This record gives sequence, structure tokens and C-alpha cells, in this order.
Amino acid sequence: MKFTYGWLRDHLETDASLEQITDTLTMVGLEVEGVENKAEELAAFTAARVLKAEQHPNADKLRVCEVEWSGGIEKVVCGAPNARTGMVGVFAPSGSYRPGSGMTLQAT
Repeated sequence: MKFTYGWLRDHLETDASLEQITDTLTMVGLEVEGVENKAEELAAFTAARVLKAEQHPNADKLRVCEVEWSGGIEKVVCGAPNARTGMVGVFAPSGSYRPGSGMTLQAT
């Protein structure tokens, strides 16, 4: 069975650390196969505001967006047809790993 740490904390009143909780679960006969922190995998992803969105000059289905995020302002090529000025969306800078895809984002 899989469950989140947040769900467990909702149903368990304790100040114990995650390690203490997993050790205790094992001691009462529940096998803990592993603990995954999904937030670590997505740490590079952040919110960004689209300052400007224009049609890509050489592609019908791409847009060139100027985005503002915590690391500054960057130009990105985007395949989202709904990308528009003023929208807020998810942004990952170049070099970020995209979990589940086996892909690392790169600047070209």
C-alpha cells in the first residue's frame, strides 16, 4: 500500500521524525519497502509569468514566450497553443530533469 507522509500525519498525532515512523511501522509488522520524496524530483519547477507571447516565425505550432521567474527573465520556445501574455504557468530552466520522461531540458 502506498500513502503520503501528509496523509499519515493527518491520522497520526506525533512529533516523531520520518525515520522513526518508518522504523516503528516495521517493528509492528508492516513492511516499509521505501520512502520516495517526489518534491525533490520537481524542485527545479517553479511558477512563471508570461510577459510576452508571439507566434514563432518559423513554426506554426510553436510560440516564443518571454517569461519572468525567480531566476530572472528568459525567452523560451513553447508548444502550448494557449500560451498568452499575462498567464502564469509552470517553468523549468534549462538543465532541469523532467521525471518520467528521461529527458533533460536543454537550450538550443
